[in-house]
Amino acid sequence: MATRRTFLKSGAALLTAGLAGDAAAWEPDYPRVTRLDVPLKRLSPAWNGLRIVQLSDFHYDPYFSVTPIRHAVEIVGKLQPDLIVLTGDFITETHDSRWVFSYTQRTEYVRLCAALLGRMHSRLGSFAIMGNHDVKFGAGTVIESLQSNGIKVLRNSSLPLEENGSRLWLAGVDDVLEGKPDLDLSLQQIPNGEPVILLAHEPDYVLESARSDVDLQLSGHSHGGQIRIPLLGAPYLPELGRKFPMGSYQIRDTRLYTNVGLGTITIPFRFNCRAEITEFTLRSVHRS
Repeated sequence: MATRRTFLKSGAALLTAGLAGDAAAWEPDYPRVTRLDVPLKRLSPAWNGLRIVQLSDFHYDPYFSVTPIRHAVEIVGKLQPDLIVLTGDFITETHDSRWVFSYTQRTEYVRLCAALLGRMHSRLGSFAIMGNHDVKFGAGTVIESLQSNGIKVLRNSSLPLEENGSRLWLAGVDDVLEGKPDLDLSLQQIPNGEPVILLAHEPDYVLESARSDVDLQLSGHSHGGQIRIPLLGAPYLPELGRKFPMGSYQIRDTRLYTNVGLGTITIPFRFNCRAEITEFTLRSVHRS
């Protein structure tokens, strides 16, 4: 019996150590690629097969989050997507005394993050929106860093992508929690009937965007909770990231995807919620 108890205790200790190691190293550091086909009713056949890669919630620091960001940049280079979208939170703005960095340090982290993400290339370019941490820290600094590295920032604005005479619109709203989002302004120049992809940092904003002419909303913000307990889910989710915390949803005529992000916040751990790169392949729906 003593031998059996010793064996069970040793096994439990090894399992605990293995789970801890997975949460500390593998899950946060090595992003998985989630691949999804997304049928859109209004998408022209000219855009059928378009591949979009989404990255989100970088929270750059030189100790932890830099590792999954670097791995993600390498992976995206191999994926060779048509379009890259970055859905906010490039920096961490927090008053947590355990993670205090000076303004000068955080400014440098923004620049380092932007330079790293600027290494990624796609046929149609890279586009970004602001997250709540970016706006709270200083959106001007973040936008300048991104755009100086070839990443276009959409802030209550939109632009058309053109392929063989057909258009697909990419729109972005300012951060909902810390910024001044204006969906009407974001969509005002888009003609009726043309397909729209909206970048909005907070996923629960879909309850607003689904009332408008948005086909697909791509979001982040929630981190999926970072820690997800089997059968119970995430012990904590942020405001406006609680209704649609991860994965794919359909709200009215709008499809939503919530990416769980690359970086971490408060604690550099993930459990049952691995860092993520999302690759979407758009599909046109043929009308009979």
